[in-house]
Amino acid sequence: MASTLYRGTRSDAERRARDWAEIQERMLVPLYGCVYDRLEVGADTRLLGLGCGSGLALLLAAGRGAAVTGYDTDEQRLALARERLLPAPAWGMPARHRGRARLTAGVPHRLTGGFDVVTAFDPATPAADLLPSLCAVAAGAGPDTAVVLAGWGPPERCATSRVLRVAARLGEPRGAAAPEARLSGRDDLEDLARAAGLRPDGSGRVSCPFGYPDPASAVRGLLSTGLFDAAVEATDPQQVDKEIAEALHPYRRPDGTVRMENVFRYVIARVPGA
Repeated sequence: MASTLYRGTRSDAERRARDWAEIQERMLVPLYGCVYDRLEVGADTRLLGLGCGSGLALLLAAGRGAAVTGYDTDEQRLALARERLLPAPAWGMPARHRGRARLTAGVPHRLTGGFDVVTAFDPATPAADLLPSLCAVAAGAGPDTAVVLAGWGPPERCATSRVLRVAARLGEPRGAAAPEARLSGRDDLEDLARAAGLRPDGSGRVSCPFGYPDPASAVRGLLSTGLFDAAVEATDPQQVDKEIAEALHPYRRPDGTVRMENVFRYVIARVPGA
């Protein structure tokens, strides 16, 4: 489906990154805003985003005046983040965020600069993949640095978890995980924080409805999360598309739009003092 969205040729990875940036990433804006309000992110904040994706969360923080740094292992998403945060100067004038944003491919193995806030917002990241970066933060960030971990709320409060069961069922031979098998709920998030050497220091819930103009956009957006990759490999793209569309049927509205109510959980942890 994604191949009809853009003119010209793009690789599948490029198309999926664009779908993430243009369709799916915005669904977590309520989460970003709630966390930034609670931690008073502003002009004096130095913020590090782990798994920053195509940079929307960093862009919102930069819009509040924060100096932002982002890491991501997805080169295609990171390229879009650079477009957003490091645009070329226009008419000889410096770009708005140039000098206030740094973006790096990969994961931080050691921190070289001080940060006030560290975020790990992507709920699709398995805990095992996130743990090394959090350990680096715990070892290198200053005492009391705030570290925010986010995940799905209770499955019964997340309509999308029912759709993502398609990924688990079709991808079972390749070990696909439903959202509840990833970071889900306060206990999972706090356990991950403690495993990294961080001290839990509060939590919250945020309503993050997933809304799409039509079922085709919903399918593209959900595929862009990466949660269906194992299902596609175990079956084929057409079958996965078909089964996602069928699973979305209860969430279609009379006007053709799709809306799924979800609750996300976040935990604030702190880097312990020396």
